[in-house]
Amino acid sequence: MEGNVAPGDELSPPGDEFSAHGMDFINHFSLMNDDETLEQAMFIHRVDSNEIVYQPRRRRAKLIGEKYLMGDMLGEGSYGKVKEVLDTETLFRRAVKILKKKKLRKIPNGEQNVQREIQLLKRLHHKNVIQLIEVLYNEEKQKMYMVMEYCVSELQEMLESVPEKRFPVWQAHGYFCQLIDGLEYMHSKGIVHKDIKPGNLLITQDEVLKITDLGVAEALDVFAKDDMCKTSQGSPAFQPPEIANGLETFPGFKVDVWSSGVTLYNMTTSLYPFEGDNIYKLFENIGKGVFTIPDSVEPLMADLLQGMLTYDAAQRFSLQQIRQHDWFRKKHPRTLERVHFPPHPDGGDPLRSMTVIPYLEVFHSPESHTSSEHEDVEFEDFGAYTRGAFGEGMPPMPMVKDGKLVEVESDPTTSEAAAPMDQASVSSDKPQKKSKRKHA
Repeated sequence: MEGNVAPGDELSPPGDEFSAHGMDFINHFSLMNDDETLEQAMFIHRVDSNEIVYQPRRRRAKLIGEKYLMGDMLGEGSYGKVKEVLDTETLFRRAVKILKKKKLRKIPNGEQNVQREIQLLKRLHHKNVIQLIEVLYNEEKQKMYMVMEYCVSELQEMLESVPEKRFPVWQAHGYFCQLIDGLEYMHSKGIVHKDIKPGNLLITQDEVLKITDLGVAEALDVFAKDDMCKTSQGSPAFQPPEIANGLETFPGFKVDVWSSGVTLYNMTTSLYPFEGDNIYKLFENIGKGVFTIPDSVEPLMADLLQGMLTYDAAQRFSLQQIRQHDWFRKKHPRTLERVHFPPHPDGGDPLRSMTVIPYLEVFHSPESHTSSEHEDVEFEDFGAYTRGAFGEGMPPMPMVKDGKLVEVESDPTTSEAAAPMDQASVSSDKPQKKSKRKHA
């Protein structure tokens, strides 16, 4: 037993000494039953910690689509996981959204929303809309890989990283202006987002805002006389009165104006204009259209918020009116320190360095290509990948060419469009406390 071994003692291996007493030792245990043998045969062997060699878990490098080297997970949403990847041909840092067909079938309208998102993003090419690089589908694994441009963080994550839960006015103003730029472009293409909120706004390393998550967006008919819509699946706290009151039709562009107003309100106050203990109470309060603004909000911003959150959609500000507003055009001084990107939630890396680097080292190590013992690199069957979306796709989207209505092929990957990261948190949809000044 351990108590009989003094510090520094060495345990000699059995040799001649065992030969002298071996038979007595064996006969002693042969007379015991199994339980007694097990109890008395449990010896503890002291080992110097300096002699222990720790073997860290070996990383495995995974290559998909012939050129995308997988890194660590960036986030996970209701639709799937998002991981960092490196394009080994261009050396661009990318993100890939991994979607499983089996999981999407369990989500109401899951496959349709993904298919719609791909189709819509094919049509959008703007610096303030996330870019889709490529879509790959693995038939064998029933997985879709949506490769998109890499973003460092989302607004919701940044807001939650500081005690005040809000941005300085000057920083919020910069993000808001980019949001309006992106929305104006989308509306010019006849696309209504329907779910603008901090969780669906991503930020690049260069502080460029990217509108993402077009799963519930709608493309207006090219021959439509107006922007009237009939359905909405957006986040409850960001929905306008016309949706909360259950109107059969509503102007889509004004829905985006309203949700942008709620987003600006939240970014600058850490509050929400409407609250409720449950979705029914929340919609009841939104349907009444009475909201409050903290006294700390400057008059110009309060006026802008009042215009964007006007109860009557017809009287609500348009994007053009927002652009012409004095608060929008004003240059705001940097009175407070900016809110920086938070450290990576898993590794705590404040710089959010490339998570692909360790896998890159494994991928290029000589052992990974010569040794089959550890299988450090996973080479998938490149022939298993196809450029297309699974499930029954949406009808081809119409477009006008030479004055005639033509159909566009429904292949979702033939152009460089964008894909969402779906890193929105549930907390971003939960209204907070009310404030003081009332407006109707």
